[in-house]
This record gives sequence, C-alpha cells and structure tokens, in this order.
Amino acid sequence: MTLFAAALGLLSALVGVDAARRVGTRSIVHSVGWALAAALAWSTGAWSLHILHVESLGLGFPLGYQPIILLAGWLLGVLLALGGWLLAFFRSPNAWRLLAASVLLTSGLICVQALALMAPGFTPGPTWNATSVASASVGTWLACLGALLVYWTNREQHPLPRLRLPLAALLFAAALGWSQWQMASAAGLEQQVSASYADLLSIHALGLLARFGPLILLLMTLVTSLTEARMRESLQKAEGSLERHSQTDPLTGLPNRQYMEERLLDAAQRADQHRQRLVMMFIDLDGFKPINETFGHRFGDLLLCETASRLGQHADSGVEVARWAADEFLLLVDRDEDREAVAARARTLLDQLKRPFELEGREVPVAASIGIAIYPNDGAQSTLIAHADAAARTAKAAGGDTYCFFEPHMMRDAREQMELLRDLRHASDQGQLELYYQPKIHAPSGQITGAEALLRWNHPVRGLVSPVHFIPIAERFGLIGAIGNWVIEEACRQIRQWRDGGLRMRVAINLSVHQLRQHDLADRIAAALAAQEVNPRLLTCEITESAAMEDADHTKAFFQQLAAVGVHLSIDDFGTGYSSLSYLRQLPTEELKIDRSFIIDLENSSDARAVVDAVVKLGLALGLKVVAEGVETEAQYQILRQLGCEELQGYLFAKPMGAKMLYLWATMEKGPGDLDFRASLFGDTQIPPLDEDAVKP
Repeated sequence: MTLFAAALGLLSALVGVDAARRVGTRSIVHSVGWALAAALAWSTGAWSLHILHVESLGLGFPLGYQPIILLAGWLLGVLLALGGWLLAFFRSPNAWRLLAASVLLTSGLICVQALALMAPGFTPGPTWNATSVASASVGTWLACLGALLVYWTNREQHPLPRLRLPLAALLFAAALGWSQWQMASAAGLEQQVSASYADLLSIHALGLLARFGPLILLLMTLVTSLTEARMRESLQKAEGSLERHSQTDPLTGLPNRQYMEERLLDAAQRADQHRQRLVMMFIDLDGFKPINETFGHRFGDLLLCETASRLGQHADSGVEVARWAADEFLLLVDRDEDREAVAARARTLLDQLKRPFELEGREVPVAASIGIAIYPNDGAQSTLIAHADAAARTAKAAGGDTYCFFEPHMMRDAREQMELLRDLRHASDQGQLELYYQPKIHAPSGQITGAEALLRWNHPVRGLVSPVHFIPIAERFGLIGAIGNWVIEEACRQIRQWRDGGLRMRVAINLSVHQLRQHDLADRIAAALAAQEVNPRLLTCEITESAAMEDADHTKAFFQQLAAVGVHLSIDDFGTGYSSLSYLRQLPTEELKIDRSFIIDLENSSDARAVVDAVVKLGLALGLKVVAEGVETEAQYQILRQLGCEELQGYLFAKPMGAKMLYLWATMEKGPGDLDFRASLFGDTQIPPLDEDAVKP
C-alpha cells in the first residue's frame, strides 16, 4: 500500500507540473485550462493519499466520511492550487510570484488534509498538535518552493535541462507525502476509537475510488499532456521548417534577403559591442541578362545555381552568403578585416567567378562586379547594403569584372540616377525627347550624303541631357525598349517630313543590344516605315560590333529579318569586337563604321593607321562601304581620303543639329560650313517611294 501511495503521489506531482508548465505564454483561456488540469491533479492526489493512508491504518472499526466536508476540502484545494500554478507558470515569474505560488500550493495541500481529517465521524474528534501542523506546513512549503526554484532557476542555462521536470516532480511528490504524514500525526488519528455513522460514505468505497479513480484521471491527464507536447513539438518543427523556407532562396538554396537582413542586424550589434568592423559585398553578375534571354530561363537558373555553389565555398563561421535578387548576391564578412584583406577577398571572388561555367556542354564565360561597404565607416547598418549596391553599380559602369569600395559620391550619383529615372519615365509623353542629326560626308567630293540621328533629352530643369547619362539608366531599368521605339517612329516621321519638303535624306539610327532581344523589332521598323510611307532604303540601322557578336546566331537571324524589310544595315564601332571574317561574310550588311578610338590616334599612331587601312581594304574586298566617325582635324580628313575611306562624320564638318537647322542648311545654304548636299538628296516630292532611290547616294 505504501509503494502504491508513493507511486500515486509521484504521478500526481508529475502530471501537475507537466500540465502547469504548458501555461506558458498562451492566451488566458488556454492558460487557465492547463492550470486547472494541474490543480485537479494536485488536489486529487492529496485527497487520494489521505484515503489510502487512513485505510492502511486498520483502525478495527467501520469508518465513514461526511461528503460535504470532504468535497469542500477537495474544491478548496483545487482553487488554491489553481492560483498557485497560474502565479508560478503564467509567463516568466519573478521571485515574489514564486514565493506566493509556493504558499498557495502549500495552503491547498494543508486544507485538503485538514478537512479530510475532519470529515469522518470521529469522537471526540481530531485534537490538533500545533507543532506537527507547523512542521507539516513548513516542510510542505519548503518542498514546493524548492520544486519551483529547481524548475525556474537558470532555465536557459540549466546544466541538466532534461532533469528539470522530473526533479521538480520529485520535490512536489515529497510535499504531498510530507503534508499527509504530518497532518495525520497532528490530528492524532491513531487514537480515535469511535465508529462512523451509518449514513456516511464507506471508507471501503472511498478506498476503491482513491485507488482507481484518481489513477485513471491522472493517466488520462498525463496522456493528454504528452499528446499535446508531441503535437506542440511537431508544430514547432513545422514552424521551424516554414521559417527556414521563408529565409531560403528556393532556386539556389542560399539564404535570402530576409535572412541576410536579420544576420546583418545581429552582426552590427556585435560589431558595436566589440568596436569592430564588418564587411558587406554586393556581387552583381556581368552579362547574365543576355545569357538568360538567349538560352532561356532554365539555362539562366543553372548558371545562378553554379554561381551560388562557387560563392557558397566561401561561407564559414564568419562569412555568410545570400542571394539578394535575380543575378545579385551578398557576402557578409563578420570579421574585423582591414582594407587590404577585403580587397584580396574580392579579387579571389572575381577570379573564381570568371572561370567559365560548363553548362549542358556549353562553356559560358561570366564575370562579376563587386561593391564593398564597411561598417561603420561607410554608414549605418540600415544603409550598408544600399551603399554596397551603389559601389557595385560603379564597378559595373567601369566595365565590370572589378570591385569598388563605397564612396559617398556614389550615393549622390545613385540619387541623381533615381531622379533622372523618375523624369525619364515621362519624357516621351511630355515631348522632351528630340532627335539631333549629324551629317555624313562623301569623302572624295565633300558633299553630304545623309545624317545620323542622335537622341537628346530636353529636361525642363537640367537642360539638354546627353544620352551618355540617360541611356544606361534606360537600359538598366527597362525603358530602352519604349525609347527605342520612339526613336524609330520619330526618325521615320522626320524622313517623311523632309521628303515632303523636297529633301530626300537617308537617316541612320542606332539599335542597342537590348532592342535586339525584342522579337518583334523588325516588324516594328517595318510598321513605322509603312505608316509614314517611307522607302526602307532611306533608313540605316546601325548595330555595334560587340552587340552583334554577343549572340552570333540570333544576330544573323535578326539581320536577315531587317534585310527582308529592306533597310540599310551597318556594323558600328567596328574594330572593338571579335567578329571573324567568315561570320562577317554571312551577314547581309552593307556598311562598316570604324570606331572613333582609331580615328583619334590616326595622326600619331602607326598602329591606328594600320587598323584603319586594314578595315578599308576589308570593306572593299567584301563590297562594303566604310565610314569613319569622330573626324575632328583636317589631317585626319586627308589621311582617311588617302586610305580610301568613302564616308566621314565628325565635328570637322558639322556638329549634331536639329531637324529644322539641317533642312535650312540643305535648302537655303545656311549652315555651319560650306559643305554641299549631293544632288541625289533633292528631288520632286511626288516621285514614288520605290523610284526615289534609283540613284544611290
């Protein structure tokens, strides 16, 4: 019987503390529910121990209990324990709450035992021993307080965290046993000799109830508690998995921007605490977009995964790598490295990234631009990534495959770019864009043969903005397609307007590499020509050699589409790319335009002269017209004439001018020089479009 009572007391204490610890930080309804379950286990355990103890005494006479007093003691124990468990486990308690909780739990046990001892029909009744009552109260209180301290003291750094619950349960069980033993001794139960009344509850019935009723109740509560614990653990795992997924890039498996922002915040706090620095690197791949658009998104995804794999090799205890967006990555160095060490790390990254990737049997060359910002030197934690991004843009603007440390002016430039971007979005609708025209000169005769259309932006505040400043912004933020379409339509409109005024002028427009990726570009050009009823031969499309070589097969197909439209085709900036003669022969181009860098050095560099001579001879061999741009001196002009260059363009002859000025120059001889227009540029406006080019300028 003693062993059974001890086991029942331990089970009551275990169920009570296990249920109470689930009070935690839940809502008040859930907290009261679990605290009530703990109180029921606590009070029922004390009541059962009393019944089993009395039954085990073998008093030798029938014994019964008055049900109202017995029930009142049990209910009072439940209420006091409910308050005690709530004080001890609702959120994180302080010392005063633990002290008050231990007093309430002790009071509940003493009340259960005292009223249970007063419920039998004893005569003359319990004779309380004050010393034993005090011993029962103090011992029970010390055990309860010790159990609470064992559970809560150094909870986060407990040397044996798994033993907190069983140790606390053992102490609570000791409190149950001590209160029962001492209170029975205080009442002098062994000296009572009177029999119970016939209408009282039988001790034998209560003994059966004390054995099996509480046991079943406690086991059910324990099973419920364990099931809830398993469900909570599963829920926590699911929440942890969701949190990991929310902080992981699904494509590359690297941490994402949310994770990196949190890590940066933690790292900055540690850096402040230890007065150290930390480094943020913003890594932006060079040339990823054309690869993605040329070979497809699946190929681009493979490239991003391989890039992530190479960057991930640098992650260790002090380095975090994350994917920021698209082809942009972050590398956080949570170490106090000096500028030289940071630069060495950046060079290592660049060397690894520019090693060609092997993807589906293709060798894909990729480089990167890296921006570096150091905390706290380069600003607050909240601006560190933005500053690193600004430095990366500067590195990319410098040609890519390099790194730059952040400097304050980069953010000023970035703000200016954002302001330009904001205004550029509305420039076309507000009529701020304008085409200027720079004449092309026939080298042997000095007569004007056509003009190149050059885009200008008449900003209402900044004045005339050069395309050098706003075209890169348009390309970066996806506006180049709309602007390019405006240029095509405006050039065709101007050709028609000039033609109606008696001036037949061939106009050249530049197509950017971003426009070449528009699948309907040839159709757009054909539609613009048809809308203005312009002969396609009056429009020249210039495409840089580097853009043409970026995707040779696509360029060849695109050139064939434009040739089918009937426009004049020109390879611009020739000599700076990597085109081969065999490939050049396959393109339906009619013109090579020598890059201005060779023209600038023409007078003083034999190498530049040799290149120009070779390009002119190549053009003659392939039946192509050769044009030189950037001619600024008379000496350059004479050398180019001697080498056999057919057309020239540059400030020596005329600066870019508005459409009205060019028309006045052609028709009224009011212009910047004494140059003549070739006769073929003039003619009757009624000549049908297909016949007006019978004589090629």
